[in-house]
Amino acid sequence: MDNFYFENIPIVPLRGLVILPFSTVSFDVGRDMSVAAINAAKRQDGRIFLSAQKDQKLSEVSSENMYLTGCVCRITNITKLPGDTIQVTVEGLYRAKAVEFVQGFPFLTANVKAYDESIHADQAEALRPQLSAKFRELMSVVAKPGLLEAFAIVEKTVAAHEYLFRIANLTLLKSDERQEFIEEEDFENLCVMLLRTIDREYALATLSKRIEQRVKEQVDKNQKDYILREQIRAIRKELGETEQQEIEEFRARLMERNIPSDIRERLDKEITRFSSLPSGSHEAPSLRTFIECMLDLPYTEMSEDNLDIENAREILSKNHYGLDKVKDRIIEYMAVGKLTGKINGQILCFVGPPGVGKTSISSSIAEALGRKFVRMSLGGIRDEAEIRGHRRTYIGAMPGRIISAMRQAGTVNPVLLFDEIDKLAKDYNGDPAAAMLEVLDSAQNFAFRDHFLEMPYDLSKVMFITTANDVSGIPRPLLDRMEIIEVPGYLATEKVQIASRHLIPSELQKHGLKKSMLVFPTEVIEEIVDNYTRESGVRSLDRTIAAVCRKAACDVANGRKRIKLSRTKLREYLGTPKFTRDDADDEPAVGMVNGLAWTSVGGDTLEIEVAALKGTGQLQLTGQLGDVMQESAKAAITCIRARCDMLGLSDDFNQKTDLHIHVPEGAVPKDGPSAGIAMLTAVASALTGIPVRAKLAMTGEITLRGRVLPIGGLREKLLAAVTAGITTVLLPEKNRANVADVPEDITDKLEIIYVDSADMVLKHALVHMPERNPMIIPANSNHVSVPA
Repeated sequence: MDNFYFENIPIVPLRGLVILPFSTVSFDVGRDMSVAAINAAKRQDGRIFLSAQKDQKLSEVSSENMYLTGCVCRITNITKLPGDTIQVTVEGLYRAKAVEFVQGFPFLTANVKAYDESIHADQAEALRPQLSAKFRELMSVVAKPGLLEAFAIVEKTVAAHEYLFRIANLTLLKSDERQEFIEEEDFENLCVMLLRTIDREYALATLSKRIEQRVKEQVDKNQKDYILREQIRAIRKELGETEQQEIEEFRARLMERNIPSDIRERLDKEITRFSSLPSGSHEAPSLRTFIECMLDLPYTEMSEDNLDIENAREILSKNHYGLDKVKDRIIEYMAVGKLTGKINGQILCFVGPPGVGKTSISSSIAEALGRKFVRMSLGGIRDEAEIRGHRRTYIGAMPGRIISAMRQAGTVNPVLLFDEIDKLAKDYNGDPAAAMLEVLDSAQNFAFRDHFLEMPYDLSKVMFITTANDVSGIPRPLLDRMEIIEVPGYLATEKVQIASRHLIPSELQKHGLKKSMLVFPTEVIEEIVDNYTRESGVRSLDRTIAAVCRKAACDVANGRKRIKLSRTKLREYLGTPKFTRDDADDEPAVGMVNGLAWTSVGGDTLEIEVAALKGTGQLQLTGQLGDVMQESAKAAITCIRARCDMLGLSDDFNQKTDLHIHVPEGAVPKDGPSAGIAMLTAVASALTGIPVRAKLAMTGEITLRGRVLPIGGLREKLLAAVTAGITTVLLPEKNRANVADVPEDITDKLEIIYVDSADMVLKHALVHMPERNPMIIPANSNHVSVPA
């Protein structure tokens, strides 16, 4: 074979495009290296080497990422496009192979040898009649626009080898087939490859046309049947036979639906029975509802799960701020589904206070999975028939809410949310919680029986999610079937972010305000969060922001163009703050300790005051303390009596001293064991007269032996401490691991001291430890100044 040799010829790598000799192709060029190569070739003789790159996704291409075999082409036209892109038209000249890459920057060049195809003219001439005949056969079954005109032009080609490549250009459509064709060095194999491709395309086109013809015949038959049915329907309508029309519609829908055979047989019988009912029969409404419900239910329709973890993470982050533990658990759930190929298994139960996003994050799960989402509220349901449906013997019978939800979803694998499952009730009509057992049990729900349908229905592919505010309200058998995921209340810092990212833009849009018209500085959002709302979620915060937007809308309507909120302007809009927080005392105080409390709307500080008076050993507890909190106070006093010597108290101090323990804000009920060490410290300080350190707070349960037990609600309690200006916090040693779950922007502002005994608590809480001397009851004063 004779070879043509081209030295240092510019190279342009192509994405998904393989050019054959004797073809004219236009393509866009935008990469800097490719544009430079085109311009260099144009300045020379217009010849350029075009080769496909192996990975189409790469933007920066080196010689290792290109096929060695390509096509030497001549540039015939260059058109400038908007931006930095140009459109290039080239004419393929020779198949060629790069033997040596010379230059890599600013564009690729190589030494290339091209193949002289004209030496195979005799072989190509002998093959030409066969190629022409086969391609004509292919055109007879392929209805491709412009193919006939293109073949007519190819037929006028004189050179036989050129004719072969032009036929190949019309036949080979896939880039990998074209690359394999252009790399074949043996000309005889090249011809065989082309003939095989034409035969294969002819066979596929023939099969496709045969299938198309069958479909067309079936469609024609269906069209004919449809026209006849329409004519019959029109005649019956004129005769007033509307029920017969309804029956025909039922049968048509039954034929169209892909329904299991046993259900199809049952439906066919019920439709036949419905058609035989006399006009005005009392069974007709119930039977009609049954047939419509069965025809509407999904049996094989299924949403394709999107198990892309990154996509799910992006959707959850876009729709919800914070809730990192919840998001991680959902991602884990989806990751298991990706590995097993199906989403099933444990039923998730989101537990948390109102307004923290339990329902909305369930909706985001459905969006991430690409499934339909149906919400079903269970609050206040007290009738089992709401879940299982009514038997058709009753007038006005209807299917249960589970079947109605599946009917609404339209697929067999929706995300079904049971909202407020802890609000289920029961009375003489039955226990709906017991009916829910069959729904949520994977060993039973594949054959769920609704009383109205009286047939098993498969719920095994449904992803069930439940929500609750209080775990104690969920019946134990139901709780045993669910995995509890705590959805904690938002921190104040998280509420600020949620307000700025989600709530404020939403409310501005609802009230017709642009961002430039009403500006919410960060300090104003913090003021709203701290002083105008007090909740675990953000619903009250959303309402408060809406109130501000309404006030601002009035000002804008009166001619103001821009409003920048300040604390003064906020008070003008919303009035005086609804809530205030007491800052910690700056000076050490006797008999007064800051405790930390958890409430359903977040954490708070809790002042505990103790007065020690001469008396007969009476104990008085005030401030609406619950039973557990009163027992904690008694345990703290007993613990102090066991440490009389260490505290410098006489053995009979409890017979000569009255103690009054008070927790302010007496209108608010208080309970729980976590104030134990705070009461211990306050009583010890009151009895010894030694002040408690300033800016100090503590939480932990105390035992009679002086052990400090762990507590809950740590995250909310530490946030409350920071908000109140506390600098030091005493925590149980067993809560050390839980501190890792608290955000760093909270823990960095606190000195956290871990204690495991009453002795350690008193050592770190009191300004100094007492001397071992008889008890002297101090004057009843609130603050005592002592040296630092």
